[in-house]
Amino acid sequence: MDELIKTKQMAAFLEEKLADDIVVLGLGGVSLMADTFILATGRNARQNRALADYLTEEFSRKDIRPLRVEGYREGGWILVDYGDVVVHLFTEEQRRFYNLEKLWADARLIAWQEIEEPKDRTQDGPEQNS
Repeated sequence: MDELIKTKQMAAFLEEKLADDIVVLGLGGVSLMADTFILATGRNARQNRALADYLTEEFSRKDIRPLRVEGYREGGWILVDYGDVVVHLFTEEQRRFYNLEKLWADARLIAWQEIEEPKDRTQDGPEQNS
């Protein structure tokens, strides 16, 4: 799956599960560690753990599993690393403290809601030659 499509689907899933202040940073040309970061805020550590659980379960069904998950026990900042996409789930306090938006100020802000997913050709029917 293309990393931008995966990013959009993950951000939309987090929004559906009531994560707040979802921001996507494009790291192309800035870092080799990932293509995109998704930053999201939960109301508390318990919600962050639930968001991480929901995310990993949902995408495991699509055969997309994280390489690692860090910070789960504490819950104030949970990092879910999918290689090309890294999801950061923060409490409000931790997000302000670490301020990744400022740290990665050279990254490109991506309007994730506007990422277009490819149309499923099977829904449109077969292509016709004119």
